[in-house]
Amino acid sequence: MDGLANYVMTNFELDPFSGAFFVFRSKGRDKIKVLMWDGTGLVLIYKRIEGAGFVWPKLSDGTMTLTKAQFEALFEGIDWRRVVSAAYHHPSIFNKTRAEVE
Repeated sequence: MDGLANYVMTNFELDPFSGAFFVFRSKGRDKIKVLMWDGTGLVLIYKRIEGAGFVWPKLSDGTMTLTKAQFEALFEGIDWRRVVSAAYHHPSIFNKTRAEVE
């Protein structure tokens, strides 16, 4: 896991201790490693999936971003491209000016 953390820092200039999940797949698309920092230590999850393998997204510049729902689908072996996340909105109270709230 230290090697993967170093790889994230040196090759992508990203912080492996940010709380983000960093997902790596095998050439055969049947195994993934997930690296994350949980606030107390590095966590490494390794999964081998049976069947056709993980549906893997097209990469650009070596990195990409998935929503939480898309990652969960990927991890379960579901075609993550069919998952549509709900739109996220700030609560309406934060859109009001301070004078309107008081």
